[in-house]
Amino acid sequence: MRTRRRVVVTGAGLVAPGADGAAGLWENLLAGRSAIGPIRRFDASSYPTRIAAEALAPAGAPASVLGEEFGGRGRIWDFAAEAASQALSAAGLAPRGPWAASAGLSLATGMGTYGHAEVFGAAAAGAARGGFDGKAFAEELRLGLLPHAADRQSPGALAAHLARAAGIGGPLLASMTACAGGTQAVGDAFRWIRRGEADVVLAGASDSEIYPMGLASFCLLGALSRRNDAPERASRPFDGARDGFVLGEGAGFLVLEEREHARARGADVLAEVAGFGSACDSYRVTDPHPEGLGAALAMRRALDDAGLSPDDVDYVNAHGTSTPGGDRVEVRAMKAVFGSRLDGVAVSSTKSMIGHLTVAAGAVEAIVTALSLRDGRVHPTLNQELRDPECEIDTVPEGARRVDLRAALSNSFAFGGQTACLAFVRA
Repeated sequence: MRTRRRVVVTGAGLVAPGADGAAGLWENLLAGRSAIGPIRRFDASSYPTRIAAEALAPAGAPASVLGEEFGGRGRIWDFAAEAASQALSAAGLAPRGPWAASAGLSLATGMGTYGHAEVFGAAAAGAARGGFDGKAFAEELRLGLLPHAADRQSPGALAAHLARAAGIGGPLLASMTACAGGTQAVGDAFRWIRRGEADVVLAGASDSEIYPMGLASFCLLGALSRRNDAPERASRPFDGARDGFVLGEGAGFLVLEEREHARARGADVLAEVAGFGSACDSYRVTDPHPEGLGAALAMRRALDDAGLSPDDVDYVNAHGTSTPGGDRVEVRAMKAVFGSRLDGVAVSSTKSMIGHLTVAAGAVEAIVTALSLRDGRVHPTLNQELRDPECEIDTVPEGARRVDLRAALSNSFAFGGQTACLAFVRA
C-alpha cells in the first residue's frame, strides 16, 4: 500500500480587519486588539446592528504579484487576489513558475456583493398588479447591472481568474459550504497532495457580507450583536452575556506543499496539516444539532485522519461565533470528543477580535492555528466577563499564553449543518 504523503504549510497571506498581512494580524491577536467598530462604508444608521469588523483595503494596487486584472469586481475579488499574492510571495513561489503547471487551486468564496440599484430597481420595474412583468424586469436589470456582474456572482469565475494569473494548471475547485467553506477548501487541497494529485496547492477563501443587503439579511435572522455603543465588546464567544456575532470580512490563503517537495527547495514551514474531517448534522438550515453531532463527528474524523488521539491536542481554534446557541453546541461537541481532557485544552476564538469572516473565516483561522504551532503561543478570547455554566472551558481570558503545542484543531461550522475541522501538528 502506498505511504500517505505528508503536507506542510509553506506560505500564508491574508487581508483581515485591522491587518493587511499575516504578521500584522498575528501581532494584533496576541496583543488582544479588537478591530470591531462602527460601520463606515455605508450609512447603517437605520439598522438594528450598526457595527462590524471592516477589513483594511489592500495597500497599493491589488495583487502586486498576480497582476491587476482583478480590479472592478468588488471587495471579494480584491481581497482574494491580495491574500493569494501574499501567500505565494511568502512561500517563495513566483506566479507562472515551473511549480505551477501541475499545482492545484482550491477556493471557497461567498456569493458576491450587489448594490441596491442592481436589485431593487429591476424588482420595482417588474412588479405588476396581480402578476410579474418579466420584460420590464429584464430591461431594468440589463440597464442597472454594474460591470462584471456575472463574475461577481460566480465563485468559479474567481477560481479560474486566480488560476490563470498564477499559471496553475492542476486540479481546480470552487466550493461553497457557507461558513465552513474556508476550512473545506484547505481540507480538499490537503487531500489532493496526500493522494499525489499535486505537490503544491494554493488554498483559501474570500468573502464580504458588509454591504446593505448582506447586513440586512443577518439582521433579519436576529443573529447579530446589537452592542452598537461598545463595538469592541460586542463579540464575546462563550461569555454569558453574548448576544450574537459581529460581521467581519477578508480573505486568507495558504500554500500547502508535499513535505519532501518543500524540503527539496528549502522552503520555510509554518506547520504540518495532519488531518481533515467534515460532516453534516442534517438538523436545520439555521441551527446546529443541539448535541453538536456533526461538529463532534468532524473533529473525530480529523483526529482519526491525522492518527491523533484527543490526548495529543493542546489547542482548539474554535468556531466560537458569539451566538447564544452556537457556542453552547460547540462546547457540547468538544466535551463529547475530549471528555475530561478538555479541561487541559486551551480554546480561543479569533472572532472575538475580528468578527466572523463568514466563508473566509476558516481559511484565516487555519493560518492563525498554524502560527500558534510555529510560535508556541495561543491568543486570548476577548470579553470573557460573565460565566456561562454551559461553556465551562479554558478560553484563555487572561491574554496571550505560551503553550508547548504538539497538535491543534481548527473548527468551522455553517448553515445547513455543514461542519469541517482541520488537524495541525507542529512542524
